[in-house]
Amino acid sequence: MEELNDFTFASDNPHQYAGALKEQGRSILGYLCSYTPEEIIHAAGIHPLRLFGKKGDTGLADRHLQSYCCSLVRGALADALKGNLDYLDGAVFPHTCDTIQRLSDIWRLNTRFRFFADVVLPVKLNSPSALRYLEDVLRKFRKDLEEGFRVKITDEGLARSIHTYNEVRTLLKGLSETHAAHPGVLSARDLHSVVKGSMVLDRNELGPKLARLAGVLEAKRSNESNTRKRVMLAGSVCDHPDIYPMLERSGAEVVWEDLCTGARYFEGTISEEGDPIAAIAKRYFERIICPAKHTSITARGENLVKQAREHGVQGVVFLLLKFCDPHGFDYPYLKEFLDEGGIPSMLLEIEESLPAEGQLLTRFETFVQMME
Repeated sequence: MEELNDFTFASDNPHQYAGALKEQGRSILGYLCSYTPEEIIHAAGIHPLRLFGKKGDTGLADRHLQSYCCSLVRGALADALKGNLDYLDGAVFPHTCDTIQRLSDIWRLNTRFRFFADVVLPVKLNSPSALRYLEDVLRKFRKDLEEGFRVKITDEGLARSIHTYNEVRTLLKGLSETHAAHPGVLSARDLHSVVKGSMVLDRNELGPKLARLAGVLEAKRSNESNTRKRVMLAGSVCDHPDIYPMLERSGAEVVWEDLCTGARYFEGTISEEGDPIAAIAKRYFERIICPAKHTSITARGENLVKQAREHGVQGVVFLLLKFCDPHGFDYPYLKEFLDEGGIPSMLLEIEESLPAEGQLLTRFETFVQMME
């Protein structure tokens, strides 16, 4: 499908795409977490780029990190130290897990990018004072960007960026819901490329590209039945496109994703009225949380079951990035919620590569049989 080409290229070749943007004179900031306030970066005329980490040799990074740091952080640092990210003007580190917090210090001390920012968002998102604090953090980040890049971020510019991101998130959610309702019109692997590619592509061009794809898929919709079991992925990120066809070969179809590269990235829009910083803060305050944030002791479990019910999910596959403590601690409690709801689940620990194909297929096939 021609409309997928740009997304697939950006997803598979983020460094090449970003390098081309740099040659056009664009400033680029890397980030590792979906709590990064992209709207403010975009309003400054800077391109936000999600970093997914290098796969393979991470020897240079291993000199700076403990052995229990996850492959995402290890890979991103290795990319930076090897010069693979030389097109970046800097990076933004929202304080989420301990490893990313430590990475920010190591990055600042061992790289030579022109800009660096810690965005220390509140952990507890359940009080008016936390929302006020979040707004203050975003206002400081706005000022840091203005000083670091010698630009003026106007309220009008922020309003335009908010509109751009609202359009992108609405279209991504619509495409995901179309896939959930009619899996045959867009494969889960292709949807993965669309969402990942959307974190790489020029946001000024992204809305029209997504709209064209949505129009093509709308014309392809049909009522054909799909006999595969409907599953949801849950966890932090998925940078393993091969997992989708493997699940399909096992008799399952990924119809929804509670991931930072899934629903948590595009869920929720921002008010386009009033103070733009306050509006941005409210969206980050109210969006679906990950284990690095807290609203209540049951919020994550209740939301996971709710998403499963809404999308007709018959089973959940937890993708646990090895050494990811927040999601590791989260898993037993989430499994309890799913067990109580009668929704089968399985845990798959991953690193920079997936387990052996035969072993993984056997595990998936067994899980599919459990759902019958």
